[in-house]
Amino acid sequence: MNEDGQPGPDEIDACFAAVAEGRTSRDAADRWAARWVVDTTLEWDDLSWWALQLLHGIDLRPGPEEPYLHDDEQVREWLAEFRRRRAARPA
Repeated sequence: MNEDGQPGPDEIDACFAAVAEGRTSRDAADRWAARWVVDTTLEWDDLSWWALQLLHGIDLRPGPEEPYLHDDEQVREWLAEFRRRRAARPA
């Protein structure tokens, strides 16, 4: 977290990884991201905003008994893409 208590790339990566590895529920990840996405007083870099928007909604289903809108493979792909983009950013 940065000095304002706002999550940084490490925390966002950890949340994605926890979902991808089954260590946290999609609902918990969605709620975690939602608190940041809805706070309009915060400013985000493009990569963090992209990732937070994916996490906020990661638990969506087309119906109550339907599988998740985005399957586990998609979540792993998002995590890999986040890590690729993060590594390509200037230090």
